[in-house]
Amino acid sequence: MKTLWRDRTPGLLGRKYACAVLCPFVEKEDGLHLLFEVRATSLRRQGGEVCFPGGRMEPGETAEICALRETEEELGIPPAHIQLLGRSDYLSQAGKFSLEPVVGLVEAAGLAAMRPSAAEVESVFTVPLDFFRTQPPKIYTYTLEPNVPADFPYDEVGVSADYRWETGKAEVPIWHWEGHVVWGLTGRIVKNLVETME
Repeated sequence: MKTLWRDRTPGLLGRKYACAVLCPFVEKEDGLHLLFEVRATSLRRQGGEVCFPGGRMEPGETAEICALRETEEELGIPPAHIQLLGRSDYLSQAGKFSLEPVVGLVEAAGLAAMRPSAAEVESVFTVPLDFFRTQPPKIYTYTLEPNVPADFPYDEVGVSADYRWETGKAEVPIWHWEGHVVWGLTGRIVKNLVETME
């Protein structure tokens, strides 16, 4: 029992799976930009949405390895041309999965080698970091409310039927850039990146 707890790496309680994305910075003449992709419209989940390259971690993978693998699969950028800088704060989505952003700088040779996968990526574009710094997003907030089953055994657990269940709120930041919309989890990651860099 002692070795079980000593050698165990804690995880997020209730998490079904873990994902990682690369937050790819690129250097241009006017300064740092963030590189985004638009998911292919043929994809079943989030087709046509703006995102960072990434996906589900495979067994034994770190967030860094997953982010580099997914970036190569989706954009064709070799890991050797990406300088990893560290990790940003991670997200938990409704207790189902965690999303771990990895921050990296894509070298010029990586951009030159980029060949997006037509099966996964509709297009790519960059946005100057200064745009996100100077243009606050429009933020929408929605409430997370419990949906308690009618047969919940209040008596058995020793509370009344008017028990005050925990609620929460979720933010949805939205930016518009040249016909693209950066929003949702990607928007939350960008907002956090900008706030961290201030």
